[in-house]
Amino acid sequence: MPDQERARATEDLLRRGAGTYRAYLTAVVLHGQAAADVLGQNPTDLYALNVLELAGPLTTGALAERIGLTQSATTRLVDRLEKAGRLRRAPDPADRRRVVVEPVPVPAEEDEQAFGAARRRMAEVFGGFAPDELRVLFRYFEAAAPALREATAETKGVPPTGGAGVSR
Repeated sequence: MPDQERARATEDLLRRGAGTYRAYLTAVVLHGQAAADVLGQNPTDLYALNVLELAGPLTTGALAERIGLTQSATTRLVDRLEKAGRLRRAPDPADRRRVVVEPVPVPAEEDEQAFGAARRRMAEVFGGFAPDELRVLFRYFEAAAPALREATAETKGVPPTGGAGVSR
């Protein structure tokens, strides 16, 4: 297939797939809301805890940067989650003068109520893919997450920091 023809075919596929992708993103957001509701949280709380689970303990400032909230809003979020028993403050092992926050594990029963159905359904979905297809999917996830974080910062008018990711 000549390059120009391939480019047109790719453009057509992307245009037709845009609605599918938007429906997927909507489903992810709606599930996040449902899981947060089950856990008695709001979605921002849930996403903050997810960032902490993925990144490990963070200062409140680092958490604020990664979830896109102001320092004061993140302090209120941390206070609320600490009061609810969802996270704890601990001395920073790298600098005892600072404090980091870390998530408290969700009890197994609550975790199952909030995420069990999604884990099972997604296992069914992933089970329908060959290993090579799964590698492509996970390569997509690895590339898409930082692209979406950068787009979020750009949309908010925030200069990229390089540290907005969730991996260590």
